Amino acid sequence: MIEGSLEQGLKAVGAGLAMVGALGPGVGIGLLVQGALQAMGRNPDASGIVQTNMILGIVFTEAVAIYCLVVALIILFVL
Repeated sequence: MIEGSLEQGLKAVGAGLAMVGALGPGVGIGLLVQGALQAMGRNPDASGIVQTNMILGIVFTEAVAIYCLVVALIILFVL
């Protein structure tokens, strides 16, 4: 009984550590949006191009966070 509790606890710790990788994309998306808003403020004529590139950057950055989530879920429910 104690061994099962220890295993569950270690799984939770491992899943939490896997989600630490989501901190980087969070900071990256914030910096990306900040730069895009500054660019749109300085040159409103190019806002369409900047916004398109910003959305693509957010999508690719968010993929890393999704990978972290998938690893955490695998640790919790498969292993």
